[in-house]
Amino acid sequence: MRPRFLRTGALALMLAALAALLLPGAASAQGVAEQLEAKIVEIDMVWVAVSCILVFFMQAGFMFLEIGFSRQKNAGTGVAKIFVNLAVITIAWWAVGYGIAGFGNDFFGDDGFFFHFGQTIGSGADATVVAGSDAMLMLFGLAFAAVSLAIVWGTTLERIKFGAYVIYAIVFGAVIYPLIAHAVWGGGLLSDIGGKPVMDFAGSSVVHLTGATGALAALLLLGARKGKYGPDGKPRVIPGHSMPLVGLGVVILWIGWFGFNGGSTFGTADSFFGEVMLNTQLAAAAGVIGASITIYMKTKSLDVGMAGNGAIAGLVGVTAPAGFVEYWAAPIIGLIAGVVVVYGVLMFDKMKLDDPVGALSAHGLAGIWGTLAVGIFASPRLIVDGAGAGVWYGIFGDATLSSTLGQLGVQALAVVLTFVVVLVISYVTFALIKSTIGLRVDDAEEEAGLDISSHGMYGYPEQFIPQPEYSTGLPGTVGAGPRVPATASAMTAND
Repeated sequence: MRPRFLRTGALALMLAALAALLLPGAASAQGVAEQLEAKIVEIDMVWVAVSCILVFFMQAGFMFLEIGFSRQKNAGTGVAKIFVNLAVITIAWWAVGYGIAGFGNDFFGDDGFFFHFGQTIGSGADATVVAGSDAMLMLFGLAFAAVSLAIVWGTTLERIKFGAYVIYAIVFGAVIYPLIAHAVWGGGLLSDIGGKPVMDFAGSSVVHLTGATGALAALLLLGARKGKYGPDGKPRVIPGHSMPLVGLGVVILWIGWFGFNGGSTFGTADSFFGEVMLNTQLAAAAGVIGASITIYMKTKSLDVGMAGNGAIAGLVGVTAPAGFVEYWAAPIIGLIAGVVVVYGVLMFDKMKLDDPVGALSAHGLAGIWGTLAVGIFASPRLIVDGAGAGVWYGIFGDATLSSTLGQLGVQALAVVLTFVVVLVISYVTFALIKSTIGLRVDDAEEEAGLDISSHGMYGYPEQFIPQPEYSTGLPGTVGAGPRVPATASAMTAND
């Protein structure tokens, strides 16, 4: 459901003809060609499988990043959140989401629900029967959907009810993300706007802006953490408890991105994935540099969290252009994303949108920039059929300026429509959650921490339970001696 599934058909036919000459009677040229074609598909799917593993590994990156930016009393809930959300979206995607994301009409896919082997998807000449390679592509799509969902929750740390995760994950995996994926990659509305397709190679808008917009909808209804803003309305710093965990999370995400972008070639022909992966690395490095310089100029200190968010912003920024731009453009895209993320974090703080991990900036603003960057830097050598090159080539190259401006306009329209659709559906979903089961924990639970109030345990029990009482400190343990006081003030005394 993404462009550039490259083939080596000419090479296969040449080898088939040679085999037919050398091995007369053993097999026809056509038979050998079919066998070689099958092997090419198998090799391609091995690459997609490796990439898929890297993308799923990004869940660990999100977990460490969010835990590191949380206070100790909320560390354990991050683990439960990753497990449950990944499980819920898996079932939602398999049952409904994959079908909606696939081919159908301009607005949604209409086939492929409850995905199973031997299932016929599509009709007429476009009909396919589900086989092993289709399962691999379906799983790869799930990995992307799970990343987009994970982006939502970093903004809601330390005060959201756990039940909200489950409900929104169902809606997101079955409806919200599939609608956007279908619009761009599934032949939907954004795949042909006035004859030009939106170019989003691996999801700056489809994955990252979608997740960040869902996060914004949650924040508008959730509010800030207690103590985040003083009586004068100015934001206060609530530091996370572990920058090493934040750093580990960023590094895992960075590594996973090679599968995220590189795997979106869907094949190994011409080793094109190497070009994509190099662009990915160049942009990430430039993002770190851009964010580090910017925050130092503003504060005269190098903020570790900002440097990490610079890497993520650079990676998000290059996700859409990774397969469409030349090497020289990638560090420019990443550098600008790194600058944008710093100013974005400071801006959202002043707007009283309490985003502990900076996802609105690193995934939202950088996702917007990455989608627009395609319209600025897309190379005539790499664009898909029907698309226009970037404006850069309209000014300094051989492309017509009108065509390049048209492509930039298409990219901008994709940003606007993605934002509006996701915000509306997400806001309605969170509003319904808030009016029924509630969206936010009460003050006592927030003060005590979500580990003990939501899960009946501590992520770091030694920090909260006196050693003499350790054997009886956790709910459900057996042993003599006093239990830990149940009051919120006692639970947070050592926090």
